[in-house]
Amino acid sequence: MKGNVAVIAALPGELRPLIQHRAGVPWTRLKTADGVYAWEYRHAHGCWRAVCAGMGARRAGLAFAVAEETSEMDAVVSVGWAGALEDGLKAGDTRRAGMVVDTLTGERFRTAFQEAGLGTLATSDLVADEREKSRLAAAYGASMVDMEAATVARLARAHGVPFYCLKAISDERTAHLPDFSRFIAPHGQIRLRPFMMHSAVRPHTWRGLIRLGRHSARAAARMAEAIYGWLDEDGSIRAEALVKGKR
Repeated sequence: MKGNVAVIAALPGELRPLIQHRAGVPWTRLKTADGVYAWEYRHAHGCWRAVCAGMGARRAGLAFAVAEETSEMDAVVSVGWAGALEDGLKAGDTRRAGMVVDTLTGERFRTAFQEAGLGTLATSDLVADEREKSRLAAAYGASMVDMEAATVARLARAHGVPFYCLKAISDERTAHLPDFSRFIAPHGQIRLRPFMMHSAVRPHTWRGLIRLGRHSARAAARMAEAIYGWLDEDGSIRAEALVKGKR
């Protein structure tokens, strides 16, 4: 079982199934600044803290800072939705990344996972459409793309903390996505009203948006299972929860 672990995501929807996953693992909501959401679970051997502060590098840095405010970190894991860059990845699949590459700087960060054959995740500053996905796959040999993992990896390296990356596929390689990037506000959230107004007069996008919503919900639920499986590899938390439940 891991001790003090920071779980860094971008959006509350990515973490909701995790913090609501089990009644025996009670997460507590923390007071944070506007645009930042944080929860923690204190157990016998430390604390798990889940934080999200929005999309993009700057907001990922803020989430990292919040995660380390009140507890020393034994490990940090970048989690959340990712786009597939290869046909073999389907919506809802969860994957551990062995390498994260920053597409702006070219930096590469190896994760602390020990398994052989893990793929590469590319971190971009934009929401990748189908054309950009093909370019990233060719340029970096990556199988997934997100917008935050490289920043989390860089900060973990600077602090000497083991870094892990675990993602769930929300959109497949050939998914037709609207241009979300133009609707991302400075606080890293989608400006929902302008986006909905933009989409309302473009009926050809409706089916894709409905599919993305359904796939994202499935991906978040499966990611919660994968995160718990990694956090609680020896079952200590499950045993602790059962003991508490009998009191």
